[in-house]
Amino acid sequence: MNTDSVVEFLGNVPLLQKLPSSSLKKIAQVVVLKRYGKGDYVVREDQTWDGCYFIFQGEAQVSGPDEEDNRSEFLLKQYDYFGLGLSGNVHSADIVAMSQLTCLVLPRDHCHLLETNSIWQSDTSVEKCSLVERILQLDPLELNIFRGITLPDAPIFGKVFGGQFVGQALAAASKTVDFLKIVHSLHSYFLLVGDIDIPIIYQVHRIRDGNNFATRRVDAIQKGNIIFILLASFQKEQQGFDHQESTMPSVPDPDTLLSLEELRERRITDPHLPRSYRNKVATRNFVPWPIEIRFCEPSNSTNQTKSPPRLNYWFRAKGRLSDDQALHRCVVAFASDLIFCGVGLNPHRRKGLKSAALSLDHAMWFHRPLRADDWLLYVIVSPTAHETRGFVTGEMFNRKGELVVSLTQEALLREARPPKPSVTSKL
Repeated sequence: MNTDSVVEFLGNVPLLQKLPSSSLKKIAQVVVLKRYGKGDYVVREDQTWDGCYFIFQGEAQVSGPDEEDNRSEFLLKQYDYFGLGLSGNVHSADIVAMSQLTCLVLPRDHCHLLETNSIWQSDTSVEKCSLVERILQLDPLELNIFRGITLPDAPIFGKVFGGQFVGQALAAASKTVDFLKIVHSLHSYFLLVGDIDIPIIYQVHRIRDGNNFATRRVDAIQKGNIIFILLASFQKEQQGFDHQESTMPSVPDPDTLLSLEELRERRITDPHLPRSYRNKVATRNFVPWPIEIRFCEPSNSTNQTKSPPRLNYWFRAKGRLSDDQALHRCVVAFASDLIFCGVGLNPHRRKGLKSAALSLDHAMWFHRPLRADDWLLYVIVSPTAHETRGFVTGEMFNRKGELVVSLTQEALLREARPPKPSVTSKL
């Protein structure tokens, strides 16, 4: 049997959604093909399991023990599974082939491959993963249903960070697509503000599965309401045309630039900045982000200083990530919303201005493979803002100057509304 077809099949088995792609590759190398004729027993009652079975083609019937001449029965079809690693070592029912049946069997000695604490890494516990990887970790609850949480040390802005929605929803969608297909584009809409104190349920809808492409829609749900929607398209790697018209701007090397922590310390003592601003920076609770950022044009501007509607900065995930390309694209999706729509406010900043910026929609196109734990240059421009909406575009380049991602976003930009005075009784 073709190895690629085995890998693609395993990627569609619901049980394996919780596993990292490295585990799926190992499973694909050790599974054994077994064929049965119609009416053959696959496993007999009280027989000891010899491994975990995945139905590749055909159908099988599970027949429970006799109870007053009524046998409980149900049908197993393609992608269903049974055997060691799922229950006890002894089977309590007969499994009979209802047609020509082909199973892939993971031998008993390799069933430990089904055990993992992370959907991204098979040899590392979740606690030892980088922060951004832990933020993107999901719990599979049911077929196509995942649960994500907002970690205490994750970026928050009084609500669930938009990049967390994008990254976690993309992670959920990616786990329902065979891992030979990688996301190449996504479109998302932010509908309601997310609550950081309760879990987020991600329900994946399998819109289409083709030979080379797959499409998924993901609904993020809290308190019974859909608060975020993502539509993503996945493609199997194929050879094709290759050109690039966009060029990476000339910017300083990231190793020569200040980190956010260093920039903060410098701003606290910079005499060119207003004392009130320096005091505000010094007293504000500083929580390091899981993404390292280095601005290409450090300046004395503040959040109340007018500046051009553009920004260039290098970024990368803190810590080493596994080689799973799906993970790297989820991390980039997460990081893409950290400083994006706010660039549209730059020309309108002034002393005393209190503004509000809320993402409305967010779209990304992944052009080439990338590593999110290596430096990527984020080039952001806001071509226009009108009424209460600002529009921004972005390009991401790797250090070789290759364009790896293109992005757009529209956001709600407006002056913050003063709080309504509370009505209290005068009695």
